[in-house]
Formats: sequence, structure tokens, C-alpha cells
Amino acid sequence: MPNIKSAKKRLRQNEARKVTNLAIKRTLRRNCRSVRNAAAEGNIELATSNFRLACKHLDQAAAKRIIHKNTVSRLKSRLSACIKAAKNAG
Repeated sequence: MPNIKSAKKRLRQNEARKVTNLAIKRTLRRNCRSVRNAAAEGNIELATSNFRLACKHLDQAAAKRIIHKNTVSRLKSRLSACIKAAKNAG
């Protein structure tokens, strides 16, 4: 446990930010999963609309530095490839 007053405040801030960041990451995982599930079912329109929403949330998380911008780029690329494969299969 911290003894210095500023270290105690920093600990409180970190705990609050951790809760927020985990909630955002949970939303990101849910969005990416919805894109993959819709593409697997062959519902291209739903997958595309979910993809746009997922991209928006991923970009916002990258702007806030919750996840790295290269990770965002990789995830968006994989989701796009998943939709493209579903289009070609169906």
C-alpha cells in the first residue's frame, strides 16, 4: 500500500480507470464477436453493419490508448477478411 498522499491518489485513479478500460474492452470483444457470428451465419448485411460499429469503437479505444493502434489495425483487417470470406462462400 502506498504511504505518500500522491501515491494514494494515483492508486485510486488507476483503479477507477481500470474499471472503465475493462468495460470498454468487454464491449470491443462483444462487437468483434457479433461480426464473426453474423459472417459465419451468412448474414452479410448484419455483419457489415456490426463491422462499422466495431471499427468505430476500436478507433475510439485506440485514440484513448486503451489498446494499441496496431492491434486495432490487425483486428479490423481480420474482421474485414472474415466478411469477405463469407461473401465469397455465400
